[in-house]
Amino acid sequence: MKNEDSQRVRRILKQYWGYDGFRPLQEDIILSVLAGNDTLALLPTGGGKSICFQVPALALEGLCIVVSPLIALMKDQVAHLKARGIKAAALYSGMNYSQIQDAVQNVMFDPEYRFLYVSPERLQTDTFRVNLEKMPVKMIAVDEAHCISQWGYDFRPPYLEIANVRKVFPDAPVLALTATATPEVVKDIQYRLDFKKENVFQKSFKRDNLTYFVVKEEDKNGRMLRIMQRYPGTGVVYVRNRRKTAEVAGFLREHGIPADFYHAGLDPKTRDLRQNDWMTGKTRVIVSTNAFGMGIDKPDVRFVVHIDTPDSLEAYFQEAGRAGRDEKPAVAILLYDSNDLRQLSRNLTLSFPPMDKIREVYEDLCQYYRIEMGTGKNTIKPFYIEQHAKRMKMDPVQLFNAVRFLEKAGVIALSEHLRETSQIHFKFNGEELMTYEENHPEEAEFVKLLLRSYGGVFTQYVKIEERTLALRAEMTEEEVAGHLRTLHQAGVLSYQPQNEIPLIIFLQDRMPEKHIYFDPAVYEVQKSKAQERVEAVREYVATTDVCRSRLLLRYFGEMKSPACGQCDACLQTGRKAVSDKKFQTISKRILALHQQGLQEKAIRDRLATQYEEEDVLNVMRWLIDQNKIFFKK
Repeated sequence: MKNEDSQRVRRILKQYWGYDGFRPLQEDIILSVLAGNDTLALLPTGGGKSICFQVPALALEGLCIVVSPLIALMKDQVAHLKARGIKAAALYSGMNYSQIQDAVQNVMFDPEYRFLYVSPERLQTDTFRVNLEKMPVKMIAVDEAHCISQWGYDFRPPYLEIANVRKVFPDAPVLALTATATPEVVKDIQYRLDFKKENVFQKSFKRDNLTYFVVKEEDKNGRMLRIMQRYPGTGVVYVRNRRKTAEVAGFLREHGIPADFYHAGLDPKTRDLRQNDWMTGKTRVIVSTNAFGMGIDKPDVRFVVHIDTPDSLEAYFQEAGRAGRDEKPAVAILLYDSNDLRQLSRNLTLSFPPMDKIREVYEDLCQYYRIEMGTGKNTIKPFYIEQHAKRMKMDPVQLFNAVRFLEKAGVIALSEHLRETSQIHFKFNGEELMTYEENHPEEAEFVKLLLRSYGGVFTQYVKIEERTLALRAEMTEEEVAGHLRTLHQAGVLSYQPQNEIPLIIFLQDRMPEKHIYFDPAVYEVQKSKAQERVEAVREYVATTDVCRSRLLLRYFGEMKSPACGQCDACLQTGRKAVSDKKFQTISKRILALHQQGLQEKAIRDRLATQYEEEDVLNVMRWLIDQNKIFFKK
């Protein structure tokens, strides 16, 4: 039977993907699922996780429910499946009632539909649960499975609903997939998903082609530019907040590097456009928050630079792992300064608001949304976190985490996003506006178009449609958005682009805040685990004498791994391995030959008869890392 299954899945792989064989471990995982076993697959970023559930789902007769927290990934994978002639559907925010009904009807009554992608929040809705029972589900796939563990770095309470889905389909095997999980989280995933028995397939997280560097640098922008000059090709720069994405992308453009920015606050069309420009090479560098990259399969990323220090090694490892998915040499470089380490401690404090503060947030939200005591269950409202934080005199990060704790307590939930129309509000009027038009004739006609098209723009925010303006002005929507951004930056008007905002759902009728219960022991354990993750980041940054790859692998439970020989720590160790006198002698010879225009191989050949090859390599790596020499790729 195993041989028959093996032949069948290989035929499916060839038919739909054109591959003659699987990557290491993929077939083992697939055959485990076909044997009816609950299975946890730990594969590094770029390890081919989607194949592991898509192939067995096609081998089974029925529907595969795919739980994913990422709308972009859902849309991307559904599009790829359809392009291969495989029927698939997804339920995500932005779809209207008719689209949702069509998708549900299709997967219920058309046996050719093999995949339904849903967000974990969707599992909580009564309507979906009723329809779910009528679906021919034969398999459940759980992507980003670490989100189900409260000991993990990205715990999302709605994931806990998956265990209830299992009760509806007790014979359907579960395949959980993740790229990042510590040994403790590995066990917790299986427990939370109600595995019949432990069953883990784990590929080593080691990436031989990816070299990690950690650099203490006060002039991060300058170092970033030098990195991009040294490493040709496409890259990603990760920053902590949305404002900084635009600033860094602007800096890169000023220095001649085609760059753009990306974050979850951009409207879907803009996000898709910018992602496509980067995927196709029109944009060389994308500057983003952690919203970018999940599920995006671009193999030729040569560098990933972190300008801000991530809060966990799980997040860092996953983001850094987007470099070099084509298995060619790539680098992941973390730039930090002393302020970054202080910021880590501040973020940890904000992530765990006092319990009394969490209860105050609940009371305030109930009052703001005018929810009376004993009412409000299933009430859904848009959640403007920045506005609420300002009104409540709280840090937005602290407010967000307070809401997350209320979610864990089961009283409210943050759900899928609501799409919001763009708005403008003129700041200039009268003489100010006339003067601006006289001094900026290139914007005058567009300003007049806005005033003709919309009333009340001087007294309040007014909703606009870039599409309508584009038709009237005979421009593209991007050109319209460009004019609006120019006017916004000049202070003529305030422009709030079309956005997606989260929804807040009241899961229970309003209750007295003192009745909201938090288990103090769980709170303290979660806080302790978060502290451990922060300390692990600190150790990773501060350690200079242990291979970076080895440090990361140890964190994920791989205790025996060789040094990479290429990272900053290995290079420093290699530098120390060469005596100072010999180092100076070899260094001078390499610098002299480099000035003559010789490339790396020619220099090594020239010095091969005079010095040990390992000594020459150690010195050369150190000189390259210090930007003292540079070779064309």
